Amino acid sequence: MSASRTVLVVEDDPVINQAVADRLEAEGYAVVRAWDGPGAVAAEAEHHPDLVLLDVMLPGYDGHEVCRRIQAARPVPVLMLTARADEADVLVGLGVGADDYLTKPFRMRELVARIAALLRRVDRAAELAARQPERALELGDLRIDGPAHRVWRGGEEVRLTPTEFDLLLCLAATPGAVVSRDRLLAEVWGWDGGTGTRTVDSHVKGLRAKVGADLVRTVHGVGYALEVPA
Repeated sequence: MSASRTVLVVEDDPVINQAVADRLEAEGYAVVRAWDGPGAVAAEAEHHPDLVLLDVMLPGYDGHEVCRRIQAARPVPVLMLTARADEADVLVGLGVGADDYLTKPFRMRELVARIAALLRRVDRAAELAARQPERALELGDLRIDGPAHRVWRGGEEVRLTPTEFDLLLCLAATPGAVVSRDRLLAEVWGWDGGTGTRTVDSHVKGLRAKVGADLVRTVHGVGYALEVPA
């Protein structure tokens, strides 16, 4: 899979930037590099990478602003690198369109695994959308248009990130039924082995903030269920 995929590495630390680029090239990826916010946006526009590895703290403007700008231009999976595991900081990143995050310091093997998983998620999302009915799905006052990637709640359109949309689609496939975190990781992210449940929880929080806390029910120790709204 990696031979045909391009990764944009955005990191202002030259040592980390070089080390990551060397490892990804050894794994068979094509690598484009940038060291600041404006350079990252320009590189993405020029090279159209399959994935962006994006540090939060950058000169020019930070990773959140870079993510916001590139996602406004076209949807692309983004793995953010952060020096803090603070939940509020993570939610900001997810809110501007990041798909996942990795806390520094990280192991190269985990970084490579996360990148591969995100690229699998893109492929899985296409499969998931293809299984949706051609007409919009309506559950109470919730309306989901799978092919158009649009959602409405109570007649008002809700802007979701690509991952939030895929998560909602997965839950909506079986309304009222509990979907385990492991299954969500496999269906939405393409991850196996049950690691990464915090990623699911963070995205669910972002989804709830946009569509309404009443829509997604937590079953502690198991997973989540989509409640059919009135």
